[in-house]
Amino acid sequence: MNGITTNNASTGHSIAGDTSEGNAPAGSAITVYGAYGHTGRFVVAELLARGYVPVLSGRDREKLDAQAADTGLRSSPATVDDPSALDLALSGSAAVINCAGPFASTTGPVIEAALRAGIPYLDVAAELEANLDTFAHYAHRARAAGAVIVPAMAFFGGLGDLLVTTAMGDWTRADEAHIAYGLSHWHPTAGTRLSGSVSRERRGERRLRYADGAWQYRTDTPPTVEWPFPAPMGPRPVMTEFTMADVVTVTDHLAIRDVHTHMLADAARDIASPDTPAPTATDELGRSDQTFLVDAVVRANGVERRVVAEGRDIYAVTAPLVVEALDRVLTGRVRTTGVASAGQVFDAPDFLAALAPHVTLRTTG
Repeated sequence: MNGITTNNASTGHSIAGDTSEGNAPAGSAITVYGAYGHTGRFVVAELLARGYVPVLSGRDREKLDAQAADTGLRSSPATVDDPSALDLALSGSAAVINCAGPFASTTGPVIEAALRAGIPYLDVAAELEANLDTFAHYAHRARAAGAVIVPAMAFFGGLGDLLVTTAMGDWTRADEAHIAYGLSHWHPTAGTRLSGSVSRERRGERRLRYADGAWQYRTDTPPTVEWPFPAPMGPRPVMTEFTMADVVTVTDHLAIRDVHTHMLADAARDIASPDTPAPTATDELGRSDQTFLVDAVVRANGVERRVVAEGRDIYAVTAPLVVEALDRVLTGRVRTTGVASAGQVFDAPDFLAALAPHVTLRTTG
């Protein structure tokens, strides 16, 4: 895929194919917690490609030893109930990226370790409750410390937030935002299944949605409707109000009354079925053949704006998302400190431009 230049007259933004990485601290050590997991391995590879030195960490010593032997990288095992081991794993690192689910268990302890070490924290959490907890529990402390904590810096959470923020442009308020995920299929990792199970345990039989400016619990089944995906996908059935981390990140910093995420019905059935297999690598980078189209639509006063992102493998694309975020944090290209989502802490159109060739973009309205 090639970088594109798209001028959006209504927003005043230009999305350009400039992939300049800025002046990244060459050779900086970055602790990756959960480095041996499916997404963690993509993150380690992306860090190496951009000149960082990953420090492998996580709860499973045997898996870390095997990964260290394969890569020649240093490993530092640490369980979340051992603050001393976490401190050792973060010692000497410029930042930590948490890739270890379920994030309900790992987020708090790893953030605490990052605050003790005085380094930035980023994670790839898709769990609604874990992300809500991060904003609720750490916003004041992180802001007071001048720390940077970026949760959900992944396909679910970060990408949708960047798309909606870009679509908003110069608008200060909107009536509604929708993010529709067009996944060719969804073969979940073991971590995805475990995180989903933890979230369901916390919610019980209820589901969450964001409407009329507030979080609401519902007990009904999300309806299936037809969503007008742009070409080449076209209109397809989606499970509407399939609430994902994007709703947490968007509503934390944008004044939008109703924010909903929707999942292609076939992909929703994939993730719900216990028989759906895990992702299988189909190229030299370890990516699966899964493709995605993310359709972000914002409406205000009868006017609609849309930004569409397309790419391959939702787990693999999380790596350039979180490493680009890391690079911007470490080189001072941030707009705020504290706990902040992607669209709040970064220049959203510029960030999306830097994702070429991993993501291609289109804008309308």
